[in-house]
Amino acid sequence: MKYRGASQFRHDQPSRVGLLITNLGTPDAPTTPALRRYLAEFLSDPRVVEVPRLLWMLILHGIILRVRPRRSAHAYQSVWTDAGSPLMLHTVAQRDALRAALKPKWGDDLIVECAMRYGNPSITSVLESMQQQGVRQLLVLPLYPQYSAATTASTFDALAADFSQRRWLPDLRFISHYHDFSPYIEALASQVESHWAQHGQPDKLVLSYHGVPQRYLDNGDPYHCECHKTSRLLAERLGLSKDQYITTFQSRFGREEWLKPYTDETLKSLPGQGVKHVQVVCPGFSSDCLETIEEVDIENREYFMAAGGEKFHYIPALNALPSHIQALQALIEQELCGWRAADNSGQVLQARKERAEALS
Repeated sequence: MKYRGASQFRHDQPSRVGLLITNLGTPDAPTTPALRRYLAEFLSDPRVVEVPRLLWMLILHGIILRVRPRRSAHAYQSVWTDAGSPLMLHTVAQRDALRAALKPKWGDDLIVECAMRYGNPSITSVLESMQQQGVRQLLVLPLYPQYSAATTASTFDALAADFSQRRWLPDLRFISHYHDFSPYIEALASQVESHWAQHGQPDKLVLSYHGVPQRYLDNGDPYHCECHKTSRLLAERLGLSKDQYITTFQSRFGREEWLKPYTDETLKSLPGQGVKHVQVVCPGFSSDCLETIEEVDIENREYFMAAGGEKFHYIPALNALPSHIQALQALIEQELCGWRAADNSGQVLQARKERAEALS
């Protein structure tokens, strides 16, 4: 096997620290061919769909990829902007804001990039760029507050797969979750309170998280527990009683049982229980995307209003809000503790080059 090296390496190249933030991914365009490529990569991940491989490949390529890309393309067209995918736009904005926030301390010695687990820019392509820029210490932050094997662990799998092909590995730190990180809870609370200041408090605050199959929980995945802890901490910070909020799970597909209660079924049932005004916030989504904009704010809004609801508000994700960037910065600074930029002065780099040349 031939391992990838640093093709542009120089002995006088500055050594840098790298920060890589990652998110789930997005198709390159809201078209059927682009969705077919994206869904093929996403749904082929054994972390995402834990079904015997041969059986699943037959289902995926024989049925799902023949039908779902067209329907998904239509959904993406409803949220796509002139500048592209909302998830990509928000993730890039988060990257840029973190660069600016960290620059006063780190200067040019910290390289901040973003990548997608599925689609572009790929984790491998961004890692290659960071290595060529001299990154020797790497902190990876998947923007999933609550850990799940289907998201966080899959990101680590992608890193490990890349590293298994790479000759020179950086020192690595990996943030697996931050579901109970106080600045993150505070950022969520501030977003909710800001919405309340304009629209008042609802009869019920719905905290909707992306779902996973129930058997993932049964097999030991902590995602369900971490979602409920986030909800509890947020409710405590907001001063809500147990009957003023509910934790639900959205975005299920297939016929097996997923984590309950389901968001759509909950919203259909609430008007019949006398709940006429709801607000929905999605604490597990660091950026607004198809699942929040189209699924929650359009599809689930229609379910609630059709069932007799009177007022429905979606509270946007934290995106690149200053409170969110401050929370992420605090988390990053905590994890970077003990790492510091190397001495990249011209004198030191020249001396390193001369010593290397003397050995050649």
